[in-house]
Amino acid sequence: MIGAIIAKKETAKAFEAMNNHDLPRMMSFFRDDAVFIYPGEIWASGANTGKASIEEWFRKFFDQYPKIQFDIQQICVKNIFAMGGTNVVAVHWNLSLTNRSGRVGENSGVNVITLRAGKIIHDKTFVFDMGQNYKLNWGAA
Repeated sequence: MIGAIIAKKETAKAFEAMNNHDLPRMMSFFRDDAVFIYPGEIWASGANTGKASIEEWFRKFFDQYPKIQFDIQQICVKNIFAMGGTNVVAVHWNLSLTNRSGRVGENSGVNVITLRAGKIIHDKTFVFDMGQNYKLNWGAA
């Protein structure tokens, strides 16, 4: 159960790093061989493999959105008895952000994060609203 508590706390810290545009802290949660997948059909969509590629994605994300506020609704851990930092975590979040053009947007979603030895090895984002509002916020409409 201690492993699950640590996984939840570390996951919350990663989202806090995003809210603060703290790229070095954000990247400290990823393994060198991690994969990050973002949905949709915009420039930010697709799979990013390796820490350098993921770091570049977040650099562009922070540039696109000067104001980011993730509000975590719930963090669920697959195996509450897992030890050694290997587990799967699901994070349900609401998001309010402002893009560099000043457009305010809101959305919600879930990240499913696989941890290995306490670091992210796989992170897949699922976004609730991928319609016109989503595209406008990304400058893709």
